[in-house]
Parts: sequence; C-alpha cells; structure tokens
Amino acid sequence: MILKKALSLVATAAALAAAASVAVVAAAFAFYALLREYLSPAGAAAVIALGAAVLAGVLAFVAFRVVKPRPLRRDEENITTRLIDLARDKPIIAAGAAVAAGLVLLRNPGVVTSAVTAFMASRAGSADALSRTRKTRRR
Repeated sequence: MILKKALSLVATAAALAAAASVAVVAAAFAFYALLREYLSPAGAAAVIALGAAVLAGVLAFVAFRVVKPRPLRRDEENITTRLIDLARDKPIIAAGAAVAAGLVLLRNPGVVTSAVTAFMASRAGSADALSRTRKTRRR
C-alpha cells in the first residue's frame, strides 16, 4: 500500500514536470514567433536563449540562497562546533589529528569502548546511564 502510494506520487510529479516542460517550450516558441516579426530569426532565437538563461539564473538563486542563522557566542558553542570550525580553518592539522586518533584507536580498542560508553551516557542525558551500563556489564 505504501509502495503504491509512493509510486503514484512519483508518477504524478513526473506528469507535472512534463506538463510544465511542454508549457515552457510552447511559450518559448510563441514568443519566438512574435519576436521573429521584429528581429531576424537568429536574433529572436538569441533573445529567447538569453531569457531562458536569465530565468534559470533567477530560479537557481531563489532555490539555493542560504539563510545565515545568527552566530552563536563562543561560550554557547559546544565542543563539536568548535572542532568543526577548527577543521575548516586548519584542514591539514585536522587530517593529522584524525590519523593520529585512528592509530590510537587501532592500537587500543579499550579507548573505543570508553568513548562509545561516554557518548551513550551523554546522549541519555544523565550520569545514571553510565552506572546502569557498568552494572549490566558486570552481570
């Protein structure tokens, strides 16, 4: 049932895209026929191409414009944000640190276990999660 609805939605979207494409081509041809009366055929085609390029540029600008969120103060940023900023500012140092961390983790799998346990405890939002994890491991 869900697959049928999904396929129906995809088919509907494809039909709408095809109809929009036909309408755009028909409008461009009609505009070309109108301009051909006043310009040469090559000039009319150039005006249509230029109009299409401008329209595509405007649509791309609208579709891909980025809204910048208000920047966080330095004390509001978490450690992950600070590390990502450091990696963007100094990518070679970040790559070296990643290789070093990978070698440490390869040599000492206990560090991986501790890191995963600490991450899971912080995700739970309480220190009790860590103690529950230790108690279940002892059983």
